[in-house]
Amino acid sequence: VQDFLAQRRIAVAGVSRDIGRHPAATAVYRRLKGAGHEVIPVNPNLTTFEGDVCYPDLKSIPGGVGGVVIITKPDTTEDIVRQCSDAGVRRVWMHQSSAKTSSVSPTAVEYCRQTGIEVIPGACPMMYGENVDFGHKCMRWMLKLSGGLPA
Repeated sequence: VQDFLAQRRIAVAGVSRDIGRHPAATAVYRRLKGAGHEVIPVNPNLTTFEGDVCYPDLKSIPGGVGGVVIITKPDTTEDIVRQCSDAGVRRVWMHQSSAKTSSVSPTAVEYCRQTGIEVIPGACPMMYGENVDFGHKCMRWMLKLSGGLPA
């Protein structure tokens, strides 16, 4: 987790203008940006996101990124981790809000492990760092108790 969050340039795959139906990607995007990261939005259906250039895929990002937070459906996660190999991305965080809203794909996790991509399969980057909100503090505490907190 600390290695992932130490990256200066982080892509967020799955940003959406429909914040009502897809709030997690926007929240993570804003939190990472607020923490001083250069955050690059990725969505093949957008050209801009919150005033920033939005890229259709990882290999289109000039200069690459140190990691990508994936906030999509699991089948899309599988496509994105394959893009990581082509784009030289060595760190992936598959976001998970709950059992029902998860980007984690066992196939994608296995692909990452087989290709040497460091993967965090679950949880949320918003549980870490400064100024963590109460809800994410509670999630972090519960995951720590259950042994499911990424290290």
